[in-house]
Amino acid sequence: MNIQLLSKKNTNPSIWSGGLTYEYMIYPKTAIYADRDFVFRISSATIEQTPSEFTKFKGYYRYLVMLDNSLQIEVNKEKKVYEKYEIMEFHSDDDVTSFTKGIDFNWMVSEKISHHKLEIVNRNQNCNADVVILFSLHATVITINEKQHHLEPYDLLVIENPKKENVILHFSTECLFGILDF
Repeated sequence: MNIQLLSKKNTNPSIWSGGLTYEYMIYPKTAIYADRDFVFRISSATIEQTPSEFTKFKGYYRYLVMLDNSLQIEVNKEKKVYEKYEIMEFHSDDDVTSFTKGIDFNWMVSEKISHHKLEIVNRNQNCNADVVILFSLHATVITINEKQHHLEPYDLLVIENPKKENVILHFSTECLFGILDF
């Protein structure tokens, strides 16, 4: 089992059409974002212009969570509103326009991966997924099999678990909790 703590303060921004994006992780590590050859990518972005057209990615499913306010958005010409921390799920080649400025969490997963989910949890979890992601919404302590990890707001903890060992997780506050099986 490999556990990585990826700190928000150690991410470097790139420009997208509506603001900045901060990549935490691309998997596999040899994948190149521009080539669209990754299994998954985890990032956070600022939406600084309205309206903003989201970048399209054919062949990817996407989870998006606003971290600082609600999101007024149009997906394939249908208007929707998502509250702060409400999880938006969509296909990455959908036509998506944001009418809200703010900061978001993004998880893009290849449509070749059939089992993945993202939820907000504040209770203990037991799982044996190939990959577990934990994104802190607040300063938090996450205990993994009795070892504590201290996270600042918007830090990411990734557990790669190729042997599918049972992982026992305890959270001091609510976090985004994602699992992915290959």
